[in-house]
Amino acid sequence: MRVLSMCTANSCRSILSEALFNHLAPEGFKAVSSGSFPKGQVLPRSLTTLLQAGISTEGLSSKRNDAFEGNPPYIVITVCDKAAGEACPVYFGPALKSHWGLEDPSNVVGDEASIDAAFRATLASIELRCRAFFALPFSSLGRGELKHELDRIGTL
Repeated sequence: MRVLSMCTANSCRSILSEALFNHLAPEGFKAVSSGSFPKGQVLPRSLTTLLQAGISTEGLSSKRNDAFEGNPPYIVITVCDKAAGEACPVYFGPALKSHWGLEDPSNVVGDEASIDAAFRATLASIELRCRAFFALPFSSLGRGELKHELDRIGTL
């Protein structure tokens, strides 16, 4: 099952989500990420945060949503923070769509410890949601039930 984590810049939250999802994923699951207006590079602090957590950064890159037009995912999860007023793109035809809003740690202003704490907290939120996702009984969930569970996980 292929899951797309999507946000605006594809440099922080969606990248953290892609990497952590793949780090925890059992066989048969794969995450990718994209953005509606990608920065073209992954934030260095995103990569540092992942490496400090023992998560591979290999193959991570900032890319546009159209990178997956010919090979759409089964699930699209937007991670833009609603409170920030971001316009989160949602498309990909028949893919199941859910919103798992995350505050953008790259917007935190403060000393290094505060910024690092924000990135670690975001990664912890993603881990909680990924673990809940992988605990789902996929073989017994219909499409509507899976959508309901995805939306529920987005509130964790």
